[in-house]
Amino acid sequence: MINTLLLLLVYQLVGELIARSLGLPVPGPVLGMALLFLTLLVRGRVSDEIRTSAGHLLQHLSLLFVPAGAGVMLHLQRVGDEWLPITVALVISTFAGMAVTALVLKTLTRKESAEGAES
Repeated sequence: MINTLLLLLVYQLVGELIARSLGLPVPGPVLGMALLFLTLLVRGRVSDEIRTSAGHLLQHLSLLFVPAGAGVMLHLQRVGDEWLPITVALVISTFAGMAVTALVLKTLTRKESAEGAES
């Protein structure tokens, strides 16, 4: 598990270095995860160690929401003052996420059906 955490931190560091050196408006950890994803795509598989460690991290994912919840409580007055744009952003992003998920599912289902028909 330590090796996997080290790997995640290295990718995060590389992403942060790229974002800061190129002045990109994307967070370094997002770039790091994209690089990790590309690495796993090129390798064509996920090692058992990474799979196990990721499973352990996902089991405790709810702990990562504690800082966000504390931040909301800290800035509750601002949230109250700006409730309309926050609500609009939440509703639009929720529907956009559902639409993209539906389109991806539809595309993958259609592709899987076509591959099944060929066999």
